[in-house]
Amino acid sequence: MANSEHLAKIKEGVAAWNGWRRDNPAVVPDLDGAQLSAAKLVNANLVKANLSEADLSGANLCGSLLMESTLADADLSDAKLRNADMRLADLFGSSLEDADLSGADLRMANLRETDLWDADLNPGQSRRNGR
Repeated sequence: MANSEHLAKIKEGVAAWNGWRRDNPAVVPDLDGAQLSAAKLVNANLVKANLSEADLSGANLCGSLLMESTLADADLSDAKLRNADMRLADLFGSSLEDADLSGADLRMANLRETDLWDADLNPGQSRRNGR
């Protein structure tokens, strides 16, 4: 279950969230099971965050920092992750169905049992033209 303080802070928006992260660098964000579908999290600092079982379906995470984050069993279907830094992220069992991962850095990410059905994994521009 997500930490209520962390959940409230991210719902304030990316500027508030990233400021909180700068002010609290030792805190590991716990957003386990958070309901963040269709959230606008462009350029969010989610480094090492626990987003296991979170609902991020349709969320806009373009340019976000998700290095070493735990996204096991998360729903990222139809999410926009263009140019997201997801190095060493744990995506075990997550759904990335129809997600836009164009330009995302997935080096060393755990993609075992991840649903990538119709996901855009092109290294360059998105085929969806900003969708």
